[in-house]
Amino acid sequence: MKVLVVGSGGREHTICAAIAASPLCEKLYCAPGNAGIAEVAECLPIAVDKIADLVTAAKTHAIDFVVIGPEISLALGLADALRAVNIPCFGPSQAAAELESSKGFMKDLCARAGVPTARYQRFTDVEAARAYVRAEGAPIVVKADGLAAGKGVTVARSIEEAINAIDDAMINNAFGASGAEVVIEECMEGEEVSFFALSDGQTSTFFATAQDHKAVFDGDKGPNTGGMGAYSPAPIITDALRDQIIRDIIDPTVAEMKKKGCPFSGVLFAGLMMTKTGPRLIEFNARFGDPETEVIIPRLKSDLLAVLYACGTGKLDSVNLEWHDYAALTVVMAANGYPGTYEKGSVIRGIALADALPNTTVFHAGTLRNASGDITANGGRVLCVTATAATIKEAQTRTYQAIDQIDWPQGFCRRDIGWRAVK
Repeated sequence: MKVLVVGSGGREHTICAAIAASPLCEKLYCAPGNAGIAEVAECLPIAVDKIADLVTAAKTHAIDFVVIGPEISLALGLADALRAVNIPCFGPSQAAAELESSKGFMKDLCARAGVPTARYQRFTDVEAARAYVRAEGAPIVVKADGLAAGKGVTVARSIEEAINAIDDAMINNAFGASGAEVVIEECMEGEEVSFFALSDGQTSTFFATAQDHKAVFDGDKGPNTGGMGAYSPAPIITDALRDQIIRDIIDPTVAEMKKKGCPFSGVLFAGLMMTKTGPRLIEFNARFGDPETEVIIPRLKSDLLAVLYACGTGKLDSVNLEWHDYAALTVVMAANGYPGTYEKGSVIRGIALADALPNTTVFHAGTLRNASGDITANGGRVLCVTATAATIKEAQTRTYQAIDQIDWPQGFCRRDIGWRAVK
């Protein structure tokens, strides 16, 4: 079949590499893609928020199946627009994607479904939000309701910090319309886990687990980012915990979405806090995570395209997932200054040397090829260097050996990704 992947990050490079290797794939396109994706797919210069243009391209190229990567495309209704012209796709409808695009929607739905999560309140009034924080005390979590590129959450250690977060979102418009409403919730303590399940709107099945590192610097210091590295599987999730999470969190959510009239079809990415009283939901994402995808997909033995197509066409019950019996670890190489101000255009050398090492792949997250043919940085998170091995410790060693082959003075990475699992 002819396949179109929408997106331009490391997540989409990983997905494209797996789909390109599928015997079911006749021709692969990606919009807009990046320098790494261009090696396995034909890139189309269409931005991920140009819904009408993406649908037109899918019709023009006689696309049989579309895989939607970014949350913004889902929130803008790309899946609906494709299905309206009878093009099957992997990804939830705009209504179902509210699980990610509105934290208030998600929290209300979880309350109705009995999903264990943090106690919360929603606010559109600044003074009411401030009063709630003063009454509850700190630590406390303040979240912009809408999509904020991973930057709309503040874990406030003081009342002052929480009120500043409220003001940033609701008065200073730090997140635009996404911050017009805030969700304020209790601060849960424990170890965070990324838990992935697939759903076709009727049935759901466990997919994989991972753990990522959000803080920018070693030792989990500094501001949060979109993720500086990850590993899979998550050692903390036993078979018993996996079954409990499906029973108490995933299945009730899928059932409630169906009951609400917006059945969820796609990947349900649950960010979980493993508290003393058991797993509790932090939030849902309606798409694959990044950089979690870069460690989950390399472990998948099954044909990814066949799995996604079955899920997107309501035939998930026909899928039997098989996995390689090894671990994977990825380290993000980011531009100096990230997650703050950073420069684009610096040349990156040595990627081929890193890629040539055994069981190692460099996934491109934010790259372009310049007029001279050089790979250049074109984002904050630029490369994801991934290795597989029998253990997370061995995968960690391989990943950093590969990183040491890359010559990019204008970039940096954490040197301790996987420390919790290794410890």
